[in-house]
Amino acid sequence: MISESEIRRLRRFNRVVTSELGAMDQSFLGRGRPLGLARVLQAIGQGKEELRDLRSYLGLDSGLLSRHLRVLEAEKLVVAAPSQTQDARQKRVTLTDAGHREFDAYEALSDQHAQELLGRSRKRKELLAAIDLISATFGSRQPRIRRAAPTEPDVTYAMGEYTSELSDRFGRSFAVPEMSEAERQDFLPPRGVFLLAVQDNMAIASGGLRPIDQYCAEVKRVWVNPAWRGQGVSRDMMRSLEDEARELGYASVRLDTSRHLQEAVSLYHALGYREIARYNDNPDADHFFEKML
Repeated sequence: MISESEIRRLRRFNRVVTSELGAMDQSFLGRGRPLGLARVLQAIGQGKEELRDLRSYLGLDSGLLSRHLRVLEAEKLVVAAPSQTQDARQKRVTLTDAGHREFDAYEALSDQHAQELLGRSRKRKELLAAIDLISATFGSRQPRIRRAAPTEPDVTYAMGEYTSELSDRFGRSFAVPEMSEAERQDFLPPRGVFLLAVQDNMAIASGGLRPIDQYCAEVKRVWVNPAWRGQGVSRDMMRSLEDEARELGYASVRLDTSRHLQEAVSLYHALGYREIARYNDNPDADHFFEKML
């Protein structure tokens, strides 16, 4: 049963966020447009150019989106053209030169505003964890799992979060592993793969696959943002890695984990992995698993 005080706390939170973000302002971030128009412009600038994708990403009905686009077209910030897909009925919207300049201005002002907000808090780590939890709870879009190059900034971010959590859990410092060119190639097709789960342009989970031999691959560096745990993201990531292993021609996958990560041990058992004898010299590993594909 949700109490009246809990409802009041949520409504207070809604008011604070709405006010702080300027959601009701007619000139969001001082650029002369309300938040709704700014969101459309920013989404197009971030690559949501197909009209169908743009409408789905923003959660807008076609009528409201059309009105927003007409305003932006009148300002000569966007242009519409036939889609590059096979469906000639679809439209594609791109930024003009003026639109790109306006997008860059919004990005810079948004970053500045975020820095100011985070700078007020003496508990930045706790604040960011709360922000992640709110995003995971109220976000309407499911994470998308995609292939990524080991050198991508989002992979670097995920590995930083991964090693930071290991440091907390193990009680000693872990550093982001430096990879040689040969090691990076192990995480790229046709030898292996690295996957990211992304929600609203943020990496919220990762996992890699590298070869052990011609027939067996190893699952490495599986991480899920704590706010997203318990929502099936770990299972989706593991199944995606197994699918990638099959596609790359492997007959089985192996992995190791620590006694400090009992939730991982439980997950691997639930996914049909069987415990096997030690197969590597990882000093931090206590459990070793294998699954035939």
